[in-house]
Amino acid sequence: MKVLVPVKRVIDYNVKPRVKADGTGVDLANVKMSMNPFDEIAVEEAIRLKEKGTATEIIAVSVGPAKAQETLRTALAMGADRAILVVSETDVEPLGVAKILKAIVDEEQPGLVILGKQAIDDDSNQTGQMLAALTERPQGTFASKVEIEGDTVKVTREVDAGLETVTLKAPAIITTDLRLNEPRYASLPNIMKAKSKPLAQKTPADYGVDIAARLKTLKVVEPAKRSAGIKVPDVDALVEKLKNMGVAA
Repeated sequence: MKVLVPVKRVIDYNVKPRVKADGTGVDLANVKMSMNPFDEIAVEEAIRLKEKGTATEIIAVSVGPAKAQETLRTALAMGADRAILVVSETDVEPLGVAKILKAIVDEEQPGLVILGKQAIDDDSNQTGQMLAALTERPQGTFASKVEIEGDTVKVTREVDAGLETVTLKAPAIITTDLRLNEPRYASLPNIMKAKSKPLAQKTPADYGVDIAARLKTLKVVEPAKRSAGIKVPDVDALVEKLKNMGVAA
């Protein structure tokens, strides 16, 4: 089974983002970038499937700037076999990414597509679901456990009420949640080997996809600072304060 794993280059989760002074977006100058954490989990799951003998080839895909090569090399160092970079120096919305991935799925015919449930920069949580709709493949989103027997994929999903288990027929689309696994660190020998693994560069035009923006960002602002708390002398004063706050609200 061939496994396709889309990954995204985002601001590292340890970095506190800063808004540009003109409010047009997030300042990316001199900011550490890395692979989206949910996508790291997707890469790890694909590698584990290959180690079990279920997957035969892992293809990492990214849609983004030329610098996203670094993100793909990380995926290759973790254990992916080859990579495809669809270069776009402008932001591509989830629908555009899904259409590009659909074209790659048509070309590569993977048995599974495993991707993070969302990216930590825009938090859209849309690409996996849109890809499933475009490819007309069954989907298992927010996966915390994946079990494969033949062409049957059993996915345990994290939902508001607890856990839900769905059974899918491969080929299928899976989006990963945090508790699916813990991604491995790439070893130095594997990092060196990753430099010689195949990495093809494409453009959206190669797949006949229009990535023109359909949404316009009017303004980006930082969240309001939290106001300081107050102290009250006793429980009665606390109850009275809460009553007054309720009336004011």
